[in-house]
Amino acid sequence: MHGLALSPSSTRHLAPLHLSTPAPRDANSTRRDHLHRRVLSIELAMATEAAPEWLVKGDNAWQLAAAALVGLQSVPGLVILYGGIVKKKWAVNSAFMALYAFAATMVCWCLWGFRMSFGDRLLPFVGRPDFSGLDAAGFLSAQGFAGAYPAATLLFFQFVFAAITLILVAGSLLGRMNFKAWMLFVPLWLTFSYTVGAFSVWSPNGFLFKAGVMDFAGGFVIHLSSGIAGFTAAFWVGPRTAKDREAFPPNNILLTLAGAGLLWMGWTGFNGGAPYAANIDASVAVVNTHLCTATSLLVWLILDSFFFGRPSAVGAVNGMITGLVCITPAAGLVQGWAAMLMGLLSGSVPWFTMMVLHKRCRVLKHVDDTLAILHTHGVAGSLGGILTGVLAEPRLCRLFFGDDPRYVGLAYAIRGGRAHAGLRQMAVQLAGIAFILVLNVIVTSVVCLLVGLLVPLRLSEEQLEAGDDAIHGEDAYAVWGDGETYEQSVHGSRRYQMTANPMSSKVDDII
Repeated sequence: MHGLALSPSSTRHLAPLHLSTPAPRDANSTRRDHLHRRVLSIELAMATEAAPEWLVKGDNAWQLAAAALVGLQSVPGLVILYGGIVKKKWAVNSAFMALYAFAATMVCWCLWGFRMSFGDRLLPFVGRPDFSGLDAAGFLSAQGFAGAYPAATLLFFQFVFAAITLILVAGSLLGRMNFKAWMLFVPLWLTFSYTVGAFSVWSPNGFLFKAGVMDFAGGFVIHLSSGIAGFTAAFWVGPRTAKDREAFPPNNILLTLAGAGLLWMGWTGFNGGAPYAANIDASVAVVNTHLCTATSLLVWLILDSFFFGRPSAVGAVNGMITGLVCITPAAGLVQGWAAMLMGLLSGSVPWFTMMVLHKRCRVLKHVDDTLAILHTHGVAGSLGGILTGVLAEPRLCRLFFGDDPRYVGLAYAIRGGRAHAGLRQMAVQLAGIAFILVLNVIVTSVVCLLVGLLVPLRLSEEQLEAGDDAIHGEDAYAVWGDGETYEQSVHGSRRYQMTANPMSSKVDDII
């Protein structure tokens, strides 16, 4: 995806159009060509410092729009989803963990994260950190390493992907992690885990990129990473209280669905922005994304209805997410029928691991993964990466990777008499999964242990019992709770005493 430095998809606008058989030309077509040449000459003559010749405004506009869509997935998308899907007493804390991660990632990304992920090679798996993100020597206004737009566009586009990865990790830790520990965890994990995965898989200098791994938009770097890191961190932080593990109902399913809707629609930019250009591959990726997601949601819904006797809105959200995740590494590389097949599998395989395998496996039962991020992102991301190695269509691979025969799905390789190339690609995909898995288990464990030396990873028992009020001194709803009245709530306490008419009180004070 994001590491195609000089791929045809990012430079196709510069290539001349060659036709094997010239079309007949008439007077009208000649006049149109003449007019087109005049328009191009005027545009070149009008090139300015703010709009240099190398800048393709359409591509730049789409890339910024795609980045904004991905940003909206996090803020407010996952902020709303997290705030609504948890128990009422954890609504503020859960939403706030997402909001904090978004802000902290932006600062770290500009200071060192972007260049560690996409800069000059320091090691085969990480780039050299520097302050180019602060526009040192005009870095941000110069052409980026990919695409026909400035580095500032690439920095922002890649930032929103880094931010949503941290927010997904938080999904495994809701309902018990010390917020101060989370404040330390975010910059450390971003620095020592995310940048390594991004550089290795996406950077033109990364060793997995050079090996030919196919990860169109983040199945490995974002989803597999967040699933493994979240599960590992959940092990070190420990479980929620027994009462919360037994009963953790969503406090507002309508808000959960609203956040899920933002997540789904935002994926248009998530996968549609991966080719770094407003081109054919971007369009294919968008259609495949929504086709796979819709299929996955319906499959999950059918399984819930058949085995549990009723359709579940929260279950449908899980099916939606697994579909989005599964298609991510393959969105612009597979045909529509393959996207539907991936939707069938993403709606059933993670459903099985979550609803059946999780309850039978002692290790999975022991670790309290609050929102089942391991299943919805780790399992679905791995599944998508494997299916990409099987179903990637050679013509679509050429649109994205260029004319490189290495990139071919196993199914097409066997049909074309190149089984060895398909097997090689599968081996590379599996190697990518193994690397991301091992990286995140080790780095996440080290980060958690380090943070635990500075502050407790887990909230105190009193805070775990009270939730938002004890942690932040704030409550999500003025009147809501298990037998709670307004007078008993934080809003009805003496700290928040109000007169019958607050405005008249303020007027009296002024007078």
